[in-house]
Amino acid sequence: MLKGLGGLGDMAKMMKAAQEMQTRMAELQDQLDTMTVVGESGAGLVRATATAKGELTGLDIDPTIFNPDEKEVVEDLILAAIKDAQAKAAARSQEEMRRLSETLGLPADMKLPF
Repeated sequence: MLKGLGGLGDMAKMMKAAQEMQTRMAELQDQLDTMTVVGESGAGLVRATATAKGELTGLDIDPTIFNPDEKEVVEDLILAAIKDAQAKAAARSQEEMRRLSETLGLPADMKLPF
């Protein structure tokens, strides 16, 4: 297409690749909103559901843990489940970004902008 123009052909190719990467990253951002992970604590007594972006979307607490004398334990279990969900969300997001990087021919350890 732009053969006799020296490096301009390469520049056009790079621009096309950048546009493709931008499109793919936007698609991945949308997908991360719909992917869910579940963090849990207390052997499943407390479960926190979050998007792969880390937004908490649900909390399920087994009613058997509601004992007024163990309020701190319940609070700790809730926090632990939320932190577990957030850690899983971050891991899932990183995994999806790694896959996108590989698909685009980028180094797997390249830090993309989200």
